[in-house]
Amino acid sequence: MAKSSNQKAKILYLMELFLEQTDEEHPLSRRCLEEKLSDIGIRAERKTLYNDIETLKSFGLDIAYRKEQPEGYYLAQREFELPELKLLVDAVQSSRFITQKKSDSLIRKIAKLASRYEARSLQRQVVVADRIKAMNESIYYNVDKLHAAIGRDEQIVFRYFEWTVSKEIRLKKDGERYCVSPWALTWDNENYYLIGYDMEAGIIKHFRVDKMLHIELEGQKRAGREEFSRFDLAQYTKRTFSMFGGNEETVRLRFHNRFVGVVIDRFGKDVSLRPDGETHFTARVQVAVSEQFFGWMTGLGRDAQILSPQSVVDEYRRLLGDLEDMYKDAE
Repeated sequence: MAKSSNQKAKILYLMELFLEQTDEEHPLSRRCLEEKLSDIGIRAERKTLYNDIETLKSFGLDIAYRKEQPEGYYLAQREFELPELKLLVDAVQSSRFITQKKSDSLIRKIAKLASRYEARSLQRQVVVADRIKAMNESIYYNVDKLHAAIGRDEQIVFRYFEWTVSKEIRLKKDGERYCVSPWALTWDNENYYLIGYDMEAGIIKHFRVDKMLHIELEGQKRAGREEFSRFDLAQYTKRTFSMFGGNEETVRLRFHNRFVGVVIDRFGKDVSLRPDGETHFTARVQVAVSEQFFGWMTGLGRDAQILSPQSVVDEYRRLLGDLEDMYKDAE
């Protein structure tokens, strides 16, 4: 860029210096600012530099002056505080649905919101034991497309896949496209799910976003509006374990008192709880009865029990019996 062009953009370069190279621990003196501008071919006199700093302050930059050593000017407040940026970095790094490549790219962009000195503390690895990152790089853009379809009130078509034992992708329905009206995105068990109305089946379904391929907007208005007017997403995710469906039942459960926090975390603060003696309580909840629900109950051990209805108790007993037989056969 020509020197005259640089001179016209002086105040922009000055703003960039404050954004990228200053914070409270790393101010820049007037002389240092002049030298840095001179390095890129910009002449800065003392009076005009002061005027430019005042202009940037009037524009909204919180530029402060530090009198003690090291003395100088610095950007005192930014759009995001450093603890907020660390929180964002931790969320990106530990997120299962974002691939490692995309995680690295996002963290580099987040780091640009801090000074280059503060950015060093953002380049860190969050320790998450055996973290498995998503392998579908397109999920990042899938989410954007789904939000666009919901915002435009349009149907979508896509292909859906599952993994084979040989770790290869196999398209479901022999590669036939799904036609769905998207209504909501939800986050459950570290995965994104699309909640939509399947026109062919005539019911509400959910789909793992990272298993959706070749999403296209159809340009046709969404169907299922009446069904979704009665749909409660919060209740749906509470009663659906790991997004595995099943027949919905109101069940009564009994737990030791030490599990009250676990039950509230799972079903929400409004869950109906009643004391059952001094050491136990009962809960009445609506769940999608599935092996995942039974697995959750089993994981709580001997102090978690299904009381009713009897049909669900019998189904659970059959599952436990089948598992016992399976391991007997193994012996």
